Amino acid sequence: MTTAEILSAEDIEHKIRRMAFQIYEANINESSVIISGIYPNGHKLAIKLKEAVEKVSNLTVTLCKLDIDKKNPIGTVKVDVSEDVYKNKSVILVDDVLNSGSTLIYAVSHFLKVPLQQFKTAVLVDRNHKKYPVKADYKGISLSTSINENVVVTFSPKMKVTLE
Repeated sequence: MTTAEILSAEDIEHKIRRMAFQIYEANINESSVIISGIYPNGHKLAIKLKEAVEKVSNLTVTLCKLDIDKKNPIGTVKVDVSEDVYKNKSVILVDDVLNSGSTLIYAVSHFLKVPLQQFKTAVLVDRNHKKYPVKADYKGISLSTSINENVVVTFSPKMKVTLE
């Protein structure tokens, strides 16, 4: 099996910076936003997005970690902050790759239990293989792949996105 690099570390940094500007533009009238990353890689991307948003704006960004069993996502969503932290706030849910949409849809359902000011999603790679009606509001790259190919996002030691 061959591996092809889709995005280099520099490419990823550029995509994250662009998404940060989009998040700021969508929240220009807000004083704060919540960025919630799906653990593990979505949370790593959320940390980078938080740093980028803080560099390009005056928004106060609260980071939270969302943990979900990706093999059995029904009822297994845990967030490391209380509902009061994100209630009536603008929330951005982050994951590294949007595949079928199942992880995002179950994570979204968790946040919809309380009133929100605004809810958006952000992914580094949108694979266009959705079986659920979920979309990425902010995305680094859209990638048409075969269902047999695997997109791998690596954050360390060097950031990259590969197609295997």
